[in-house]
Amino acid sequence: MRCASWRTSLAALAAAALAGGCATHPPPQGFTFAVMGDTPYSAAEERRFEAMLASLDGEPLAFVVHVGDIKGGEPCSDELYLRRRAQFDRSAHPFFYTPGDNEWTDCRGMKRGPRDPIERLARLREIFFADDESLGRRRLSADSQRACVPSPAECGCNAHPENRAWTIAPVRFATLNLSGTDNNQGHDAANDREARCRNEANRQWLDRAVAASASPDVRALVVMVQANPWWILRTPHVFDGFIAQMKAAAARLRKPLLFVHGDTHMYRVDMPFEDDTGTPIANLTRLETYGSPFVGWVRVTVDPSKSDLFTFEPTLFAVVPRSLR
Repeated sequence: MRCASWRTSLAALAAAALAGGCATHPPPQGFTFAVMGDTPYSAAEERRFEAMLASLDGEPLAFVVHVGDIKGGEPCSDELYLRRRAQFDRSAHPFFYTPGDNEWTDCRGMKRGPRDPIERLARLREIFFADDESLGRRRLSADSQRACVPSPAECGCNAHPENRAWTIAPVRFATLNLSGTDNNQGHDAANDREARCRNEANRQWLDRAVAASASPDVRALVVMVQANPWWILRTPHVFDGFIAQMKAAAARLRKPLLFVHGDTHMYRVDMPFEDDTGTPIANLTRLETYGSPFVGWVRVTVDPSKSDLFTFEPTLFAVVPRSLR
């Protein structure tokens, strides 16, 4: 979201290590992955972003995820999409991406370039989601939601290949195309229909991920989207169904469920999901990653030997090598 708050807590900033430290190695039988989002928004941020991606190549990561908003106020052009695709593909690690509102729903407000959100989403699918592998120099195969919605026999909506799922034992991962700026709702009939289709696709994909995570071989489920579902601009209740489904998933699985998002640009790890009594749901944790004007990432470590399966290490990236200045 271009206008989202970029605030971050002083405690989070104090805890964040600047780039250039030693790599942290994953625990035995465990692994680490990187989460980033809502960057780069400017030429200056892009230089830091590219340096950060290069530094991640030296980290022992299973994969990298960008949770959307890959641009700021630039036009929603094919040229920019292709540049980001090339940057992601230079990653030494498998690289996953889920679309953010800046690169499609918010294009209607741009003064230059293509402005139709539905057409821009279709173009993102062509550029970033043409096959069933991650981006990056080392690819990771993933399941993709290529069947039309609600079913192949009754194809009322498009396929949603940006929705991905994969497993690195003992954790199941899933991405959903849930976007900020009210999830593209409340504008006109065509875009409301797009949102209804995508909401149903997301509902089915999340239900599928929960069912797969019920296996005793799976210790946890990680769900990653762009939107902060508690951040509503003008259309009430747009994320109510998703929040309810996440709560039901936590109750069904009775194992760790990690919800990862961007959108409001503030690093935090907390428990905002509450049950009917207002009590935080114990097995449902939220991680929000940094966003512009901060360029940073969060290391998530999975350690199956610990009761707290996930640990989090935020890193602000402030150093740009001279060669990239």
